[in-house]
Formats: sequence, structure tokens, C-alpha cells
Amino acid sequence: MTDLSQPQSDDALDGFDLQQVHADLLSGAFFVEYLPTISLADGRMVGAEALSRWRRGTEVWQPERFIEVLYRTPMAALLTYRTIDRVNEDLRDWLIATPELRIGINVPPFVFGRAGIAYAFFRNDLIALADRFILEVTERGIPDQLGMDALNSAAYTGCAVALDDVVLNGANLAILTRCRLDYIKLSRGLIAEISEQTPRPDWLPALESLMRAGGLQVIAEGIETPLQARTLREAGIRLGQGFLYSRPVAADTLIDLHRERFAVW
Repeated sequence: MTDLSQPQSDDALDGFDLQQVHADLLSGAFFVEYLPTISLADGRMVGAEALSRWRRGTEVWQPERFIEVLYRTPMAALLTYRTIDRVNEDLRDWLIATPELRIGINVPPFVFGRAGIAYAFFRNDLIALADRFILEVTERGIPDQLGMDALNSAAYTGCAVALDDVVLNGANLAILTRCRLDYIKLSRGLIAEISEQTPRPDWLPALESLMRAGGLQVIAEGIETPLQARTLREAGIRLGQGFLYSRPVAADTLIDLHRERFAVW
């Protein structure tokens, strides 16, 4: 298994020219789309997740094509900081005018415990808005790569912290009991198990017990059917994302969607 605890410094990795990646990060070839986060109780938009895209020639690459490779390079930190820059450019006025919204930003494990994130917020004059952001870190390898101390001290940023891609196995259930977390985000693979044939998958009672213990908010990813939304809502899960509600959209479209379809009337 590749060690992602520290970035690799090769000039090229898995076919990527890191000098070109660096140039693209600075030139705007990387941009952001936003996946709305929805209140399952009433259908309101309560925020969004910032998702990186990479324009390469005539193609636009989704994160699945590049993110795991970039997370093994020094470019991962720059991608994170540039994402914060772009969210500020795209949404700052809207966030100020709409205080109930929260924006999720994905952060690779080795970047998470560094002061660069706090500096990126300072540079963008976002310190006063830091509590409007959720830093999302994947559960993969947190105990040995990120370190519990780094995760637990992340409150210095002023942001909330989410554990992403949670699959509710023994390893990450242990993480949930040991770390300071505000949110967990359920893997879309778990949500896909909810179907007419399996309306209540085996993991759902364990999650309900975890939520009864208090403290954590749960965001369900990958909701595609009304049955999935209803099952999650009845289980007490309050927040969700997925194509049932919206695909990732540009910032202007996100703001329009909030005004036209999801705002409180």
C-alpha cells in the first residue's frame, strides 16, 4: 500500500508532470464546482461541498482521475489553499448574506494538521467566517498518517471538522470515539445499499446507536432515490447530498438554486 503520510517529491508521478500541475494550479485550470448539502427534514439547502475540477485541454477531469495521485505530491497543499482562494472569490458575499450556510472543503491528511490552512483563511480575510466552513478529511489512514493529535487540535482553524467516506467498520468506529469531530460523512457505497430489497441495511442500527450517543452530525453522501432519503430521514439523519437533489454546479448556479428551489420562503 502506498504511504500517503508525506507527499512524494518526484518531478513526475503516475504520468503527471508536476511542473505543469503547479502551472495549472496558478493559472486557473483547476476550478471548483459545488455539490449542495440538503436538510432531509424540509429540503432546504444548508450548504455545499467544494469539489475540484481540472481543465486539461478540451477535457474537464473529475477528482476521481487525479486526486489520489495529487494527494501523494507537494501539490496537494497548493490545491487545498487554491480551493480556499476560489471559494472566497466565488461565495464570499453570499456567505456573509446567508449565515446559515456551511461550505465543505476537502483536505488531504498530511496537510490537515499544518498551519497553512489557517494562513489561507487569514490571507483571504476569512477568519471571521471560519465557523462557516467544514474541513473534510478522509478516514483512510488517519491514525498513522495524520495522527490523533493533529486531528484533535484542528479547532485552531475555527472550522468544523468532518470525517469523510465513513464506512462504519471497526477501524473508523474506533476513530470516531477518539477524535474531536463535528460531522461524519457516510460513504456513498453505504447509501447505495438502501434499496427496495434492503430497506434497512445492517449498518443502520449501529449508526442510530452512534447518533444517540450524541455530538456528531451525519451527512449522507450519494442519495439518489426517494427511498434512500426517506430511510435516512426516519433514522434521524438530518443532512444529505446526492443527485436526487442536484449535481455539482458552478457558483452562480448554486446561488440561483438556493434562491429558487431551496431557500426558506
